[in-house]
Parts: sequence; structure tokens; C-alpha cells
Amino acid sequence: MKNVTVVGLGKIGLPLAAIFANCGHFHVYGADINKLVVDQVNQGIAHVSNEPGLDELVAKAHQAKTLEATVNTADAVSKSEVVVVIVPVLTRENGQIYYQYIDSAVEEIAKGIKKGTLVTFETTLPAGDTRNRFGKTIEKISGLTMGEDFYLSYSPERVYSNRIIKDLSSYPKVVSGYNKTSLELATDFYKKGLNCEILQVSSLEAAEFTKVAECVYRDVNIALANELAVYANKLDINIMEVIKAANSEPYSNIHLPGVGVGGHCIPVYPYFFINNGMQEGLTTLSRKINDNMAQYAVELTEETIGQLKDKKILILGLSFRGNVKEPTKSSTLLLIEELGEKDAKVFVDDPLFDANEISKYGVIPFSNQQADQIDAIILQAYHDEYQKLDFSDFKNCSLVLDGRNVLNRRDVEKFGMKYLGIGMK
Repeated sequence: MKNVTVVGLGKIGLPLAAIFANCGHFHVYGADINKLVVDQVNQGIAHVSNEPGLDELVAKAHQAKTLEATVNTADAVSKSEVVVVIVPVLTRENGQIYYQYIDSAVEEIAKGIKKGTLVTFETTLPAGDTRNRFGKTIEKISGLTMGEDFYLSYSPERVYSNRIIKDLSSYPKVVSGYNKTSLELATDFYKKGLNCEILQVSSLEAAEFTKVAECVYRDVNIALANELAVYANKLDINIMEVIKAANSEPYSNIHLPGVGVGGHCIPVYPYFFINNGMQEGLTTLSRKINDNMAQYAVELTEETIGQLKDKKILILGLSFRGNVKEPTKSSTLLLIEELGEKDAKVFVDDPLFDANEISKYGVIPFSNQQADQIDAIILQAYHDEYQKLDFSDFKNCSLVLDGRNVLNRRDVEKFGMKYLGIGMK
């Protein structure tokens, strides 16, 4: 049985480690700098929530002694024949890439790597980084040579929160290699580890480009939907009716409009192109359109209820999308900024966060006792809990802006409130 080290036990790394540890072929070391995470995994506890099947996989691997965690990355790597890297690459406010965490992880890998090891990166990266940044770092520190002494692969994660385990088995796994041997080793590893379809591509750079291109496609399509929704609103046309009709034609796949795009992926990865030589065009414009939807929502609110100074506005959902506890790049953060410039008093409700977590964003955590103070509501993330929201509690509210076009208009209007959607008057 081969030993595998998964570097980074976050929301994707832990499911990967758990699946590998249960496939019958590997003993898995999970390496993470967070000691609390390591301690939980070593107790058979999954710290990542809302991932169906993950709790059971971690507990089963713990019981079988095929999964253990450590904060000592170099030591785990020294015991392994395969190293999987899933440490995040972040961006700053201007979209510039922030490599600190993954650079540190790769340096630790280089300290522990032995001859014959396969290192495969799953973190979304700008084209060229696997070879030119991380491969060369490993060479420099370890003294080993890429393609001869150690082998290098890139295979991007292509999963969606709340269904990661299902996606890992059902999506084709894009796999690339530094050379023929690297590709063969990576292909064999992923076939055994994930038991999924393998899609080989010709180079590390092609695989890196593939993942970013997937995100750019979605960002551009959402921007198109948002642009159409804003225009439809001017013409008093229901954009949701239009999209349903248009998408009945097999070559049309217009996405859904909304108050913005959030999360680790779509608002971030287009900058891997934009800041690495791509000329300004659809990719750049789409980022601007989607980030401007928060401003558009606030303008709609002001047009409907008047000047927002001292008005009490409730945002539903701190998370970037429904049923996921993750505020990264959430459109709510842009809404808070826009409402702040209007001197509105901002309340935020999210059943996945406690009051202390919400108040860190400089807003007032909402409680039901405050319902009769609210002047307008903006739905940003549609959690399951909001399906049962009782609008009768909001006695002074005059507007509900449905930022995801999911609420029942009648449930709002029967209490005398105006309903607005994105592209839906």
C-alpha cells in the first residue's frame, strides 16, 4: 500500500484525503498548519461541515487507521510516494495573486521529498506556475531534478461545495504531467484513488488553463445574464421568462442573473488571466459587470423607497451563496459597502453565522425582535431557512429586493410590500 500526503485539509483537501484513505490502495497523511484541524482529523472528526458523506468517510478511515494528520508537512512527505497539494492561492483587492501559503507549503514539501515521488497540484493556478514556480522551488531546495528524480503533475479540482464527494466521482479528472512518466504515474494514482474517468491533456499549462477557463466561462455568462436583466428591467420585461424561453433552444445556455458573484472561484480566478498578460476584453468587463450588481441593487432600493440615509436595510445571507458557510468575496460585502456610502443602517441575517461572526463586518446582527424596524430587505443568499421566512413580521418594510429571483412574489406583496427582482419588476 502506497503512502500519500495531502497537503491542505480544507474544504476540498479533507474530502480528497478521506476518499483516498477509503479506496483500499493508500495510507494517507493529511498535512495542515492548523493544529485544531489536525487534532480533529486524528479523532476521526471532519471539521468541514455540510458535505454529505464526509463525516462517515473520515470516521471510517480513522477506524481503519488509513488516515492520520500532522502539522509536520516535510515529515509526512518523506514517508510518501505521492504528494497532493491543495493549498489556496488568494488574490488581493486589486486582483494581484497572493502566494504566501502555497509557497510555504511547497518549501516544506521540498525539504521532505525523496527520489521517485510524484507531486500533483490541485490548487487553481495561473498557467505556468506548476512548472516554473513550484517545480523549480522543489528542485532548488531538494537538489532533485524534475522528471528524473521526482515527477510533477497538475490536476485541477473541479467540485462544488455541498457535493464535493459526488463531484469527485462523477466529473472527468483532468490530468497532465511534466513528462510521459509523470503523466502515467498521475493517471494511475487518480484511477485508483477516485475511480473516475480520466481526461489526459498535453501539458501542465493546458490543465492549469482549463480550470481558469471554466471559471471565466461562468463569470462571462453570468455577466451577460446580468446585463440582459438590467436592460429587461428598463423595458418592463421579466428576464426569467425570457431566459426560460431562450434556453429552450438547444444552443442557448444563458445563466441566471443576480445581485453579484462570490466565493473562492469565479470572482478570483479570472484575474489569473487578467493579471498575466490577457488584453482587456470580455473577461475584464465581466468582472466589472458582476461586481457592479451590488451598486445596481442599492440604486433600485433607493429609487423605490427614497433616500437611504438612516434607513434600516436588512441583507439576508452573509454567505456568498445559499447553504454554504463561506463569506469569501460574498456580494453581501459589496452591498454593505454601497449601503454604507448611502449612510444606511445595515442589518445582516444568516442562520449559518452567529452574531459575533456577523458583527465583525461592521453591521448589526439581525434578530426577530428588530423586524418591525426594517425599511427594506435585500435577499443575497437563499438559504433553505428563508423558504419559511414570515414577511408579516416586517410591519414597516416597504420593499423586498430579491437578489436571486427565488422568492414567491405573492408571499411578499400580500403584506403590502413591493417586490423587485433582478430583471423582474
